[in-house]
Amino acid sequence: MKKVWWRLSALVLVIVLLAGFFAGVMWLAGAGVTAYVNAAEMMVGETSARAMCTMDVATGRVLFAHNADQPMGMASTTKIVTALTVLENCQDLDTKVRVADEAIGIEGSSIYLQKGEELTVRELLYGLMLRSGNDAAIALALAVAPSLTDFVAMMNDTAQKYGATKTHFMNPHGLDDPEHYTTARDLAKLSAVALQNPTFVEICSAQEKRIDGPEMPRVLLNKNKLLKTLDGCIGVKTGYTKKTGRSFVGAREVDGQKIVCVVLNCGPMFPETAQLLQDAHEIYSNKPVLVAEEIFTDQNGTKGLALESFSYPLSQTEYEQLEIVIVENSVMVRLHGETIYQGECVNLGDGSPGANAR
Repeated sequence: MKKVWWRLSALVLVIVLLAGFFAGVMWLAGAGVTAYVNAAEMMVGETSARAMCTMDVATGRVLFAHNADQPMGMASTTKIVTALTVLENCQDLDTKVRVADEAIGIEGSSIYLQKGEELTVRELLYGLMLRSGNDAAIALALAVAPSLTDFVAMMNDTAQKYGATKTHFMNPHGLDDPEHYTTARDLAKLSAVALQNPTFVEICSAQEKRIDGPEMPRVLLNKNKLLKTLDGCIGVKTGYTKKTGRSFVGAREVDGQKIVCVVLNCGPMFPETAQLLQDAHEIYSNKPVLVAEEIFTDQNGTKGLALESFSYPLSQTEYEQLEIVIVENSVMVRLHGETIYQGECVNLGDGSPGANAR
């Protein structure tokens, strides 16, 4: 009897293991793993994200991209622009505001605001970015605008101002709406702008924060797992609804260079984002092309004195392929035939007899 029992147990175990194996195969098959391209439009890797864009924050240069201009829902990554809009339209973040009744009981993620409660704008921003509070999003919107409609209009103005032309918001929290969408490229642009704001970085990079509560302090733990597992991670925001799938905006700073990565509708959003950010930092670095007050020589042998410094995220191969050309008292830097910088310089000539600075 014992032998029969052990044989049955072994058979059940084998069936479970095989089921798990085939489930994993089916998941990979359904993940839609596709190739993505780098800045030179060369296939360099694979992603399961429906759309992805990895961008250098300082210059806006796209380093990796896949389906980056496809309009899609972005769930709570919306809150990046909510926070940016608040930061640009609130003079004192430590002003206490009474939570509007409209913010109470909002569906989805919440920090459980109570009727009549008062918090500072800064505390609400932590509730927005760390715990993805939809109620905090509404409270913030009504703290800086007379109505939700007015605040959403401000968000859309923010998007247009920073060149996110394929983005449209209908709310400050990201709950599903057919007219609420962005693209991976647009969201990367907007996130790059936000990441140049020190207060935004301070908030979204915090792993934990205590803020006021009606009876005791709320302890907010950041949903961004990369803050604990990826060296140099500085944010930014998770997002999920059943309709849009998992989305994430991650950012990393290494040696002063910030890179942001957007993945939309991506099941393994944390490991993929971590790998993309690591790859970007390994391949591209901010290389000094021109240094202010230093003499350089263009490809024709003409010498010039740079009036300002210029650095750009480049691979080593690209750096070696740069073309620097002096025309009169201007200097142009070209990459793959495209001008990536143009500025003034002092033309010192080619050093030959009779050559004069022009």
